[in-house]
Amino acid sequence: MPRSLKKEGHQRMNTTYQRFQFSLLIISVFITGAAEGMLLPLVSSLLERSGVSSIWNGLGSTSLYIGMLIAIPLMEKPMRKVGYKIFLIGGLALITLPLFLFPIWMNLWFWFMLRLCVGLGDSMLHFAAQTWITIDSPLNHRGRNISFYGLAFGIGVAVGPMLVRLVDYGTAVPFLTSGIFCTLVLFLLFLLKNEYPECMEDKSTSNSTLFSRYKRVLTAAWSGFMVTFAFGFLETSLNNSFPIFALRHGYDLNALSVLLPAFVTGGLITQLPLGMLGDRLGRNRLLPVITCVGTLALFLTGVLCDYFYGIYFTLLAAGLMVGSLYSMSMGFVSDLLDKTQIPLGNIIMTICYSIGSMIGPISGNLMINIMPNGGLFYGVSFLLFLTSISCTVQAIQLHRKGSSFQKTAGVSNK
Repeated sequence: MPRSLKKEGHQRMNTTYQRFQFSLLIISVFITGAAEGMLLPLVSSLLERSGVSSIWNGLGSTSLYIGMLIAIPLMEKPMRKVGYKIFLIGGLALITLPLFLFPIWMNLWFWFMLRLCVGLGDSMLHFAAQTWITIDSPLNHRGRNISFYGLAFGIGVAVGPMLVRLVDYGTAVPFLTSGIFCTLVLFLLFLLKNEYPECMEDKSTSNSTLFSRYKRVLTAAWSGFMVTFAFGFLETSLNNSFPIFALRHGYDLNALSVLLPAFVTGGLITQLPLGMLGDRLGRNRLLPVITCVGTLALFLTGVLCDYFYGIYFTLLAAGLMVGSLYSMSMGFVSDLLDKTQIPLGNIIMTICYSIGSMIGPISGNLMINIMPNGGLFYGVSFLLFLTSISCTVQAIQLHRKGSSFQKTAGVSNK
């Protein structure tokens, strides 16, 4: 067989495998999103039925984020040693096993530890998946591929609560159903070839302290990390504080069930189109625009908070603009960093998102108490406005340094 035909056949096989690998990563992100989307409302409702106070119930729900925060700073070096595949399998295993253990004993502290374990596994899986996708994706398709990642997780989180209805057939049924699906995906992950992130920077930086490495990455992509923090703050403020705001303004549960998904729906609609648009125009140009428009939409939500359709359409507009900020920030941060820095960048992103997610509900409730009429939305829109300014400032700084701002944020990966 001629060498050209062998080479062409090898390239086709390689392309087919890359598509299989990417599809499996997306499926694993979807299934973990569904498990997480089911777990939070299901556990909370079951503990409420068993008589656990709302305060303790709420504190117990933070265990998922605590697990993420504890785990994520320690993951970079282990993943470089064992590779993406082992990290994915280990992370999904730590999510799957607790799903089968939840029905054994309904106890607040037992379930606290299980959710802590899920948070650890969630961090491992997402860290490996998003690092693998961002590093392997070509620059002209990076935004599109990351958007598929965000879309898969978003749909999974939206589908997850539907599994809660299975509790009518028995308390264990939702847990076991989710656990079985996770097990199937877990076995599929064994079909992947193991790959490793690129080694650390050159010799001049390999002996640098951890602090200096964090400092370099933060300096290079600080506005991208602010986007991630703002999205975590925004997402959890709306999910946790908006129901309180709506009920205090006379909206019933039926109205709430329509209003709350509006933001999520908008984000799912534009997740892929905005990702592809970022590839074409440059995320450095796109982020200041969509965060500015999102700021205006959320500000108008506060102004029109007494009108049902006013809230609905402004929340939908905000979701269309900023509902995909997490995946957009992933691409933006990756654009600003070298390939060897991307794993550490993903770690800092997860930390920023987790901190924003923990601060969001507390600040949201505080803003409702200080300014009952629209204070929640004015506060969130102000943070988003600061985020828009930060992206604009960093884009200008990089442009003045002579960075290439053609297709990406201006710093090509080495």
